[in-house]
Amino acid sequence: MYKKILIANRGEIALRVIRACRQLGIKTVAIHSVADQASLHVKLADESVCVGPAEVSKSYLHVPSILSAAEVTGSDAIHPGYGFLAENHEFAERCEQCGVRFIGPTPKNIELMGNKIKAKQLVEELDIPTIPGSTTKMKSEKEAVLVANELGYPILLKAALGGGGRGMRVIHNENELKKSLSLVRNEVLAHFGNPDIYIEKYLEGPRHIEVQIVADQHGTVLHLGERECSLQRNYQKILEEAPCAFLDQGIREKILRDAVRIASTIQYKNVGTIEFLVSGQDYYFIEMNTRIQVEHPVTEMVTGIDLIKTQIQVSLGEALSWKQEDIHFNGHSMECRINAEDPETMMPFPGEIKDYHVPGGIGVRVDAALYDGCSILPYYDSLIAKLIVHGDNRAEVINKMKHALNEYIIGGIKTNIPLFKKILENPSFIGGEVNTSFLKRFLQKTT
Repeated sequence: MYKKILIANRGEIALRVIRACRQLGIKTVAIHSVADQASLHVKLADESVCVGPAEVSKSYLHVPSILSAAEVTGSDAIHPGYGFLAENHEFAERCEQCGVRFIGPTPKNIELMGNKIKAKQLVEELDIPTIPGSTTKMKSEKEAVLVANELGYPILLKAALGGGGRGMRVIHNENELKKSLSLVRNEVLAHFGNPDIYIEKYLEGPRHIEVQIVADQHGTVLHLGERECSLQRNYQKILEEAPCAFLDQGIREKILRDAVRIASTIQYKNVGTIEFLVSGQDYYFIEMNTRIQVEHPVTEMVTGIDLIKTQIQVSLGEALSWKQEDIHFNGHSMECRINAEDPETMMPFPGEIKDYHVPGGIGVRVDAALYDGCSILPYYDSLIAKLIVHGDNRAEVINKMKHALNEYIIGGIKTNIPLFKKILENPSFIGGEVNTSFLKRFLQKTT
């Protein structure tokens, strides 16, 4: 077992890792920027090290500072959380070179699946459906126009590397395509350091379904069921559920099977998520996330499996203690991502938290690094908390979530809690008529 783990992250995920480490008897080191000195993950870790100023490029993304912090604290391993360096294969390689275990998949896993073009090529070789489109990067405007005309508009421009919805743009005609190519290339170059883009056919209103994978170093690959992630704004998820209560059983079985096949083929190790779009009776692989997901708690709630502890144990070489038939799914779970933002304009809303009160009761969980008097900083992502509920079925969960949202008080700033209250009262949402276009239509009707 590790003696000490450095957490290369901040906020609620850093706190989540600290708690998992405590249960395993492992000491923790929190890194932080100057601005994050008073953050809760810093207060609750056994040790803390400042790695730079507020700018992420000089702190949470500054590899030399993070590795130095691991060295001076005698850390055995680094947990990257999600975001920041979690899917950076070069960082994972540097950890190995420095004799520090990277708690996640292998650098080879990260590099292969991090390139969406290469991942798509691999999946097509397995005869698993992918969205029609290019399997190479677009080298010229002429090539892009030819591909788009062959597919038929609308099409989607996508970054070969990266994620989080950045570099994704729906294109409706040739003129728009020509105007957008250089803009999208510059955007993805700025965010991911690579200008490569490719083209896919744009699907109108599919469901976004993802499969949680766990894999050890001994060849065992299991799935922990699927999650419904269709409620999105600008390709960013805001509400997730497990399972998808409205997924055809035949489609479900194919998706779960194919997710395991993909992970097994690349000899994947640790936890990861394989994502699909479902349109009618058709489904398509879109990408794999080689890290823990923001929405992992809903899977934990329906399976009873601690995914962070599993990450740590698998990274040590421990074999998974279950077979696929041992995984049981209990009830339904839902997560609302609470953001510090104006619920009308969706603009970030930093400030000081006042009169903080957390909801409670059986089946109610809050993953957050908040406390009365803490500051929500303008330098980082607006996600400040995750409210998760669990119940026997979806109807019970919706009702429980409404009460939990009413009880959750985050004073001093604005949040998107009012938006969730409206969504949970919407008949289409209650009836399961949800797809990736739902939130856009919903917001148009309510503004």
